[in-house]
Amino acid sequence: MLLHLSTWPEVEVYLEKSKGIILPIGSTEQHGPTGLIGTDAICAEAIARGVGEGINAMVCPTINVGMALHHTAFPGSISLRPSTMIMVIRDYITCLAKAGFTKYFFINGHGGNIATMKAAFSETYQHLADLNIPNAEQVQCTVGNWFMCGSVWKLAKELYGDQEGSHATPSEVAVTQYVYPESIKQAPLSPDVGAGHSIYGAADFRRRYPDGRMGSNPALATPEHGKQFYDLAVKELSNNYLEFLAAE
Repeated sequence: MLLHLSTWPEVEVYLEKSKGIILPIGSTEQHGPTGLIGTDAICAEAIARGVGEGINAMVCPTINVGMALHHTAFPGSISLRPSTMIMVIRDYITCLAKAGFTKYFFINGHGGNIATMKAAFSETYQHLADLNIPNAEQVQCTVGNWFMCGSVWKLAKELYGDQEGSHATPSEVAVTQYVYPESIKQAPLSPDVGAGHSIYGAADFRRRYPDGRMGSNPALATPEHGKQFYDLAVKELSNNYLEFLAAE
């Protein structure tokens, strides 16, 4: 059930049976010469919709832009500052909490979002308490990083080994190929790819990772692999969501 394709009376009926909502969140950033700039948001949105459809859960519109400042030396990348992203997440949850939602399950597609999201949750809990929202003490937020699902990680290692890398990975590129087969890109990839460097500012990142990849070989990706990753992530995150709903 997609929030943006629902009416307010439909949401009101939904809240009578469930206080949970799924929020896909990603990023709009470079993913190497062959990865789509929207990869992180595309993956999070597709998997979140799959989870929602399978277990009849409400799915919020995707937060497409995340914390990706270190990618902004590459054309097309867009980022929120951590402080801005905290406010965006806080405002989303505040509005939904006023409506009656209390359980927020974020399906995340970008590792760079994690630290800011956890800070946002702490800010939000205090903000809701300061507003004296009636159900503030019941609000709980958690993150399900699809790319860190045990089943997904296992398959990525089986298919790609060390060439999975940590950014512009064949696993995430494969999911976008499954979702958007008409947008599969081809480009020459250098056998020399940066890996293992610490992340600092945008200019330093581009110097250390000149084509945007981090130890990865996205040429190994296929739409068929993407379907496998999608199915595994939907199954695992569906179970995680239901466990989160049931927990006190």
